[in-house]
Amino acid sequence: LEEKATVLVGAGLTSISQAVTDNGTLGVTNNIIPGCTGTTRGVERLGVPAVVFSDGPAGLRISPTREGDENTYYCTHFPIGTLLASTWNQELVEEVGRSIGNEVHEYGVDLLLAPALNLHRNPLCGRNFEYYSEDPLVAGKTAAAFVRGVQSNGVGTSVKHFAVNSQETNRKGDDARLSQRALREIYLKGFETVIKEAHPRTVMSSYNLINGTYASQSSELLTTILRDEWGFDGMVMTDWNSGDDAAAQMAAGNDLLMPGRDDQYNRIVEAVQSGLLDEVVLDRNLKHILEMVVRTPRFNGYEFSNKPDLKAHAAVTRQSATEGMVLLKNDASALPFAGDVKSVALLGNTSYDFIAGGTGSGNVNHAYVVSLLEGLQNAGYAIDDKLKSDYDAHIAAEKGKIKHLEGFAFASMLAQPALPEMPLPYSRLSSLAETNDVALITIGRNSGEFADRVSSDFYLSDGEKKLLQDTCSAFHDLGKKVIVVLNIGGAIETASWKDLPDAILLAWQGGQEGGNSVTDVLRGAVSPSGKLPMTFPNDLLDHASSKNFPLEVGSDPAFLMGAKERLDRKDIDYTCYEEDIYVGYRYFDSFGVDVSYPFGYGLSYTAFEYSNPSISDSGDSFTISVDVQNVGSVPGKEVVQLYVAAPDSKAMNKPEKELRAYSKTSELAPGESQTIIFSVKASDLASFDESSSAWVTDGGSYDFLIASSSRDVKAALSADVPSWSQGVNNVLAPKTEINKLRR
Repeated sequence: LEEKATVLVGAGLTSISQAVTDNGTLGVTNNIIPGCTGTTRGVERLGVPAVVFSDGPAGLRISPTREGDENTYYCTHFPIGTLLASTWNQELVEEVGRSIGNEVHEYGVDLLLAPALNLHRNPLCGRNFEYYSEDPLVAGKTAAAFVRGVQSNGVGTSVKHFAVNSQETNRKGDDARLSQRALREIYLKGFETVIKEAHPRTVMSSYNLINGTYASQSSELLTTILRDEWGFDGMVMTDWNSGDDAAAQMAAGNDLLMPGRDDQYNRIVEAVQSGLLDEVVLDRNLKHILEMVVRTPRFNGYEFSNKPDLKAHAAVTRQSATEGMVLLKNDASALPFAGDVKSVALLGNTSYDFIAGGTGSGNVNHAYVVSLLEGLQNAGYAIDDKLKSDYDAHIAAEKGKIKHLEGFAFASMLAQPALPEMPLPYSRLSSLAETNDVALITIGRNSGEFADRVSSDFYLSDGEKKLLQDTCSAFHDLGKKVIVVLNIGGAIETASWKDLPDAILLAWQGGQEGGNSVTDVLRGAVSPSGKLPMTFPNDLLDHASSKNFPLEVGSDPAFLMGAKERLDRKDIDYTCYEEDIYVGYRYFDSFGVDVSYPFGYGLSYTAFEYSNPSISDSGDSFTISVDVQNVGSVPGKEVVQLYVAAPDSKAMNKPEKELRAYSKTSELAPGESQTIIFSVKASDLASFDESSSAWVTDGGSYDFLIASSSRDVKAALSADVPSWSQGVNNVLAPKTEINKLRR
């Protein structure tokens, strides 16, 4: 019994008593692979080794240096999850996954704690940069591609955070209260997709409660839905130090408790000895752990090299980042730079201090980050040396003013607020306009684990607004263009200022080669083909979820790792998902709310024409096709989106339309065409009926909408869809009444 309990409790450090606690240093263990996130506990007498887990979603996170070792162990920082989703290209995401998985394999790690595919319920969630989309189809398909790529190397993945981990504020104590329909249709659907299509080795349960029960202690979630309904046969592990009862976690089907503590071990042993917990449960959970272990490179004796091809992977991250950038505006073909553009007035702190990715467990210990300054210089553009020198001094001075939270072990992992912009007199901007061909302003935002963004982070600061307004005035007076680059991890407000610049490029956070990637797009070496995987609202409060989200808590130490006392505080101890199924575009489009940029939106340097739309059916299966032609002058790719609108959707309280399929063309030369074909089944159109606990597709005439964004429908087709239904278990019902939004 004692040996079994030992294996069920992970080895966060070299012994149980040294394991990580809430007040210790999260996410580091130095035995086996320095800087990895945790290990299992081996059984030497049976030849079962301890296996190694490490973060994360944008690349492997291990220590780059080791005591007494002159070698370095840097990993490639790949683009953030939001950028990968913006590619809408599953083959590309799979290639990124293969490269990350190679580093996992060659650095001796057995399982990558990624991907993260919780939904963008609200723009302020601190971990949105790790996640993919506000839509479960995009999130699930992107995650499945990532898993296939990583696991093609023989290592494993851990899909997280299962489920409804939609905020960081009091993430260990918040009770997500939502309807069974919202759970099934919105928050679980992406996980179901990745489980069934990519077969990840493990799933990580989330910190939060769901309708009154910790996710890691919910048998309805971890056994009834995950295993019985979806057929998952891998291992389930906790997030680090989650839940409040190790015996309940064991019974629920949470196989492995990470990172491992004495009290968890003692609780399991005592529960079995007292008859509270059947030892058969431990045997079941151990079986899942051991089945994971025997598939690892370490168990199979792989001699890892510690020498992945970092140069090749840098090329992968550089190219992949370009494909996820979204061109939001491009008046009068301001981009790409014309051939006579030689000198650039580079403005904004972030131009010189580029953000590769978010903070916390989603960060990567990379060898370098190419700033936008360096990217432009690498491409031969001239940058004002005096301006660079002034920005360097300003950034250093502002960083020196930042005060870390005293005595707080995680301060170094927290994202810092955007630095105040350097004031530039109008006369200097006028001088820069005279001596430079174009102005480029970078606006940066960062976020990460432990804290949600505050509302002020969503809007431009007064200093940023003044810089933008004055620069546009000075440069436009001389007939010169102003470009804005957004080096951000999640949505920000754009409606109030987007009319000012000539072009806006949403570069996201492109990893260590970010500056080179952005420059490749600016100079036209690559035509942007990214599309938004979330809506950019006109205002933060336009989001239906903002009514029930902790808007101003930020990095208050009381909530960074979870408040110790439950005081029944709205949006902190509990969050009511009153928007129900109306997340993102499902809300904005169904309720006619104006947005700055709609879901699925993105421009190109070329243009595409849709023609010959058609639909055919064979019983309950439908084939939709459309021809897409590049009618512009440069090569490019187009993302084709298929939305479906149900009959009488308003009467049945269904969204106006829902994304049901998407595809990206290959790179089309000018004049070249490609036929895009979608296949949709009646079951794919089902909604969850709570009264019968069943997935139901109502029969009738459905509209199939071929579109380039949720608000740019290119062709509308209709077909009669037969009724379909499938019952499932009646589980995870809310314990309190929730006001649900209805059309």
